Amino acid sequence: MVLARRLQRMRNCARRSSIIGWQSLSMAAIVAAVLASPLFVSKAFAQPNPTNPTVPGVERINSAAALTTAEDTRYKIGAGDVLGIIVRKSPELSMEAVRVDQRGMIRIPMVDHEVFAACRTENELATEIATLYLDYKKMPSVEVFVREFQSRPVAIIGAVIQPGQFRLQRRVRLVELISVAGGPSEKAGRAVNVIHNSAPNLCQAGEAANDGGPIAGMGVYSLTETLKGTEGSNPFVQPGDIISLPEADQVFIVGHVFQPRSIPLKDKDISVSRAIAMAGGPQRDANTSKIRIVRQVEGGGKQELFVDLKAIRSQRAPDIALLPNDIVEVGSSAAATMLNILQGAVAPAITSGAVRAIP
Repeated sequence: MVLARRLQRMRNCARRSSIIGWQSLSMAAIVAAVLASPLFVSKAFAQPNPTNPTVPGVERINSAAALTTAEDTRYKIGAGDVLGIIVRKSPELSMEAVRVDQRGMIRIPMVDHEVFAACRTENELATEIATLYLDYKKMPSVEVFVREFQSRPVAIIGAVIQPGQFRLQRRVRLVELISVAGGPSEKAGRAVNVIHNSAPNLCQAGEAANDGGPIAGMGVYSLTETLKGTEGSNPFVQPGDIISLPEADQVFIVGHVFQPRSIPLKDKDISVSRAIAMAGGPQRDANTSKIRIVRQVEGGGKQELFVDLKAIRSQRAPDIALLPNDIVEVGSSAAATMLNILQGAVAPAITSGAVRAIP
């Protein structure tokens, strides 16, 4: 509207001038008015810059060079996975299902060579495919997603609440997998063993660089440090790994205690007095002055030790630390034994007679 009013005023002025003068004035005025028009200025600067195109595929290529830390935990495509590939506005290039072969390769339309898909996230593979299609399309907007997770599963066994196999849909660390399995059981020991699959791993070089951990053989970690998420004790789980939580070494408390049981040896040493307390404590008829410890020695032999619980409690004797497979036997006192014998002889005679009512 502003431009139209300016042009109309110039035409009115031109009519009062000569024909030649009007023509030259009108052309110059029109050009000047158009160039000075805010509408022209806004349109001119709104034009796309051909040297910096805003193509979705190209933006992704430029931004994919710097991956965030969060993206590092995303699932890495593996051999056997089934992928879906969508190329926007190009259904002839899209693929509903393509399986990654055992070499980690896939084939896509219009590309003569195979594409390495394994060991990449969905975004990384989409970026690679978009780059390959830049030669054919101006807007190579590509999306990749995993339809079926068929890579080698991981397994967790041993002293966990819910041992079993798991198929990873993203990268997880050791503590998270233990948590998914219900956490360590009461019998869990001090270590976590991670047994790496001996089969060739397509991602060995990349995983070693990213994780800084072993990629072959077995890794042993402290269970306590792993559960804390301590760096160095909480690696990423690799496809095909077997995680084992061995049961702790045990000691056995038997005899005249309220709860005879086996006690796992955890991080801290367990003494005789503590083990008896964990078994409910000695019964009233227990002989606490002569508690027997049966200990295995090298060569298959056995050794007997005797401790006085009363002396330990009064700090007159050392509280011996128990070793794996020790058997702590709490006997009964002589008086209690004689009383039990008498009760065993008299009780049957009492109960064998007929029951009579007292009038």
